[in-house]
Amino acid sequence: MILLILLSLALRWAARRIRPVAATAFVAATAFVALAALAGPASAQHAGLRTLVVPGDEPINVALFYPTVRSAGVVQLGPWRPVVGLGAPVSAEPLKGLILVSHGTGGNELAHHNLATRLAAEGYLVAAVRHPGDNWQDRSMITSGRYFGERPRQVSRVLDALLASPEWGPRIPAGRIGALGHSAGGYTVLALAGAQAEPARAAQHCRSVQDDPGFCGLAQGPKAPQPVAAANTATPSNVVPDGALVSVPDPRIRAIVALAPMAVVFTPESLKAVTVPVLLRVAEQDAVLTGQHHGGLVAANLPTAQADTVPGAGHFAFMAQPSQSLPSDAGDAAANPAGFDRVAYHAVLEAQVVQFFAQQWR
Repeated sequence: MILLILLSLALRWAARRIRPVAATAFVAATAFVALAALAGPASAQHAGLRTLVVPGDEPINVALFYPTVRSAGVVQLGPWRPVVGLGAPVSAEPLKGLILVSHGTGGNELAHHNLATRLAAEGYLVAAVRHPGDNWQDRSMITSGRYFGERPRQVSRVLDALLASPEWGPRIPAGRIGALGHSAGGYTVLALAGAQAEPARAAQHCRSVQDDPGFCGLAQGPKAPQPVAAANTATPSNVVPDGALVSVPDPRIRAIVALAPMAVVFTPESLKAVTVPVLLRVAEQDAVLTGQHHGGLVAANLPTAQADTVPGAGHFAFMAQPSQSLPSDAGDAAANPAGFDRVAYHAVLEAQVVQFFAQQWR
């Protein structure tokens, strides 16, 4: 059944052009040799891959990456080529922790498979969420009036399910839960860390600036017609619509990585109050989310964050390199600025992320 689900996913991705949309970024250009040394010796484990569906009014599809001793190989899943063992047995070694992954607007759960497989090989359970109402097939939540609150709640629902799981719950170490997000996913993990959104800031921002056209264009919602199944955007009775201030912290999450986060909607006061350790990366040539308005806002108001800018990087630099062109409202997610090697940079980023989470659990 797992293999059939993954094959179906691959066929759907290959059959049509996907429209993933990401967000801004802050990234460091530290020497990789030094980072590799900090990260410690390479793991002898590999990454397994399974799928999970969290039930509810809006079921949540999740890709679970986990450590396994079975050798992994390249698997073509639509435009993605993760190195995994499909359905491989879970390693008997204790897990180092759980990392939740939130993709950007219009993305999917495989968009950051390189980071997920590296963390899994290092001993983590990684749960990559496909956000209902904000993925490559359905972006109806963007204009639903509940976007800023519901996105983080979806991640918390996945965490609830994993902690309640007879298989995974007992294996997840207490206090060792982190989250990683890119673009709108960066917004999501910062909100879970306690930053508060004031949705009206988006409109105010776009009326007052001329140098953030990527964000302001995307904030108007998808240009293409939505699937029939996504036509009904009425707010479910069990979801509180976004109000003057959206506060959805999850104290179980103890460390976050925010990659090119969509952040202009956060209040400076709430960013200053965040105590969760944060690794922040921004792309120097981000044409989707202008760094000074998004990642720069976070860095200016959260001085404890480990923040840096990635030289030459574009907005999609933090996504895995697709094997085919992926056009979107924000540009081609497979394209890179001239002179920027995304695959080479990912070796640096992966080492930084592994080291960051390892530091928090000591």
